[in-house]
Amino acid sequence: MAATGACVFHGSLFSPLRRHRTSSIGTFKSAPIAIPNAPRLAVSTTSMDRVASSSLPETTSTSSVTDLFGNARFDKTYENATTAIVGVGGAENGTRFNSEVRWSLKDYFEQSVELIRSDSGPPRWFSPLESGSRMDNSPLLLFLPGIDGVGLGLIKHHERLGKIFDVWCLHIPVRDRTPFTELLKLVEKTVKDEHRHSPKKPIYLAGESLGACLALSVAARNPHIDIVLILSNPATSFSKSPLQPVITLLEFMPESLQVSLPYILNLPKGDTSRLPLASVGDILQRIVGELSQDLAALSTHLSVLADILPVETLIWKLKMLKSASADSNSRLHAVKAQTLILCSGRDQLLPSMEEGERLRQFLPKCEIRRFSINGHFLFLEDGLDLAATIRGASFYRRSQHLDYVSDFIPPSPAEFRKIFEDFRFVNFATSPVLFSTLEDGKIVRGLAGIPEEGPVLLVGYHMLLGLELAPMVGQFFEEKNIILRGMAHPMMFIKTKEGRLPDLASYDSFRMMGAVPVTAKNFYKLLSSKAHVLLYPGGMREALHRKGEEYKLFWPEQSEFIRMAARFGAKIVPFGVVGEDDISEVRFPFPHNLPFHFWLLLCYILFWKTNFICHQMVFDYEDQMKIPLFKKQIEELTSEAVRLRADMNGEVANQDVHFPGILPKLPGRFYYYFGKPFETKGRKEELRDRENAHKLYLQVKGEVENCLAYLTNKREDDPYRHLWPRLAYQAKHGFTSEIPTFEI
Repeated sequence: MAATGACVFHGSLFSPLRRHRTSSIGTFKSAPIAIPNAPRLAVSTTSMDRVASSSLPETTSTSSVTDLFGNARFDKTYENATTAIVGVGGAENGTRFNSEVRWSLKDYFEQSVELIRSDSGPPRWFSPLESGSRMDNSPLLLFLPGIDGVGLGLIKHHERLGKIFDVWCLHIPVRDRTPFTELLKLVEKTVKDEHRHSPKKPIYLAGESLGACLALSVAARNPHIDIVLILSNPATSFSKSPLQPVITLLEFMPESLQVSLPYILNLPKGDTSRLPLASVGDILQRIVGELSQDLAALSTHLSVLADILPVETLIWKLKMLKSASADSNSRLHAVKAQTLILCSGRDQLLPSMEEGERLRQFLPKCEIRRFSINGHFLFLEDGLDLAATIRGASFYRRSQHLDYVSDFIPPSPAEFRKIFEDFRFVNFATSPVLFSTLEDGKIVRGLAGIPEEGPVLLVGYHMLLGLELAPMVGQFFEEKNIILRGMAHPMMFIKTKEGRLPDLASYDSFRMMGAVPVTAKNFYKLLSSKAHVLLYPGGMREALHRKGEEYKLFWPEQSEFIRMAARFGAKIVPFGVVGEDDISEVRFPFPHNLPFHFWLLLCYILFWKTNFICHQMVFDYEDQMKIPLFKKQIEELTSEAVRLRADMNGEVANQDVHFPGILPKLPGRFYYYFGKPFETKGRKEELRDRENAHKLYLQVKGEVENCLAYLTNKREDDPYRHLWPRLAYQAKHGFTSEIPTFEI
């Protein structure tokens, strides 16, 4: 998260149902789903006509659009009014969802039983009431299920997705035998109808396995419609699946042979007299095993799976997988949609990792996110927050083009904790201490001197590799409930081609926390929305400085941000950061009264879990450019990144991308000092003059240098500057205690 630079280290319904739908295509007939015990689903009715939003109770929210997108604070807690439960004959029960419920695999099976019991009729859409608290102008997300066809595959994500999407799920009844081509027409008609209704909004198709093939084919047939694809373990690789060979065996099974799923699963493994059934049993065991690795839960789920996938339905679905895979593969060349592929590393049913890479070669706007420890049914497993994944990959938008400012959804407290879990050892190792300046000039520990209301522009120094970012952003979040919107190098959002640069997934957490590509347009929008903007004028040149250049500013000669800040009356807060250059020498006697293995464990945590927080530069840009092999690598890296400041000359012109050669050191302490804000309110006309703007620019730069000098001098008086004294203090007072520092 760096302005014109880079952070090169990587971490790791208003109403419950506004529109009732049932599509009528070919042999499809309109019919409601009969749902015993009224599960929490708003089901399509007998009409394709839109129903006014007043037909069901509205949900209310304590958070307005201004709150969410203006000052970029925490996502407020949604307090839903009584929501309707729609069942047989339109009966309604009052239910209140005041907090996010943690759904589990057990809930999937229980609600599946309720949904498919006495189920009949054609495929249709339903909207889960747990998805009933969406923001205004939310895009439509159509979920296309996998081999199960129930449509509850997103049950663990309904509530979070419902805050930002209008969620519809496709339900395919167990006894339904609609072929793939007719399912394709059903989804396509829905997409076309919604596009006619809202032509400027994207339509999201989220499909898993079979549903992913369906989504690809719909997108290929409708390249003129703005479709965004979210594909989980797509079955386009079905020809390489262990499921595929069993189709031939299943075709030889007599139709009159009535067997139950539990019977097949309990067939003796070596019984060759029942070879087709044994093969089916092996496949079903794979499916159940993918759904649950818990052996105790496995037996509980068998009877439910027998209802969802009776043998004859399984045979039909496997044959459909084959035709779906062939159809979508034949259309890949016509897919123009923006695509996000989610691949599981432990998928036992499909070679999903390899298939993701293959599909990326065909799809022009494709990105991949990998989940190495997950299986085939990714949406039902732990370790995935689909709403957060979509936002982190910059795939969430509410219009034809992504707006990094207005489309930004601030992270919830739970999302914040998850993001910074990866950086907890950074805070532990560096014990960051932050100072700010009050209006009267008094320096205080903490962020009391930072203005609460924006717009605020924080301008400062970029440490080596941008290591100061995580502790600073985290502290602003925790202490002030403020999200710093960092102006970042475009290479964190786009690569001109695949190559040596880190995968874009490496920067998902920074995008989740509000980073935007550095452009004048984005800068303007952030200030106009009264955000707290983080800007590094030295950019990549400072973040990748050379040997002996610690705490040296590399700012453009001409001012770049003063007049824009004055236009909106922004307060400019200069700041400095020091610490990554600290030497590894130990200035504290080794505490022999603690066990040696205690210190050994701490060293392991500090060096391996923090990815070597502090470094010593040993092989910089100048050294690498002298060696042809490294020079060639730098040229390749630079060619992959978007060029910045290409019209400038000198130190801050477009920088070559490189990775400096560094050696790890014992982590020094990080110190942050935020100076007294510069007021620009009421100075708009004055600062339009280039000379006046340049004078203020130099004053801000000088104050950043003063902040650096202050910290460099004062840290000498900090008895806890080095690692061992801090560890000893925390061993005595607790590892969550605040470590003292120098006197202010």
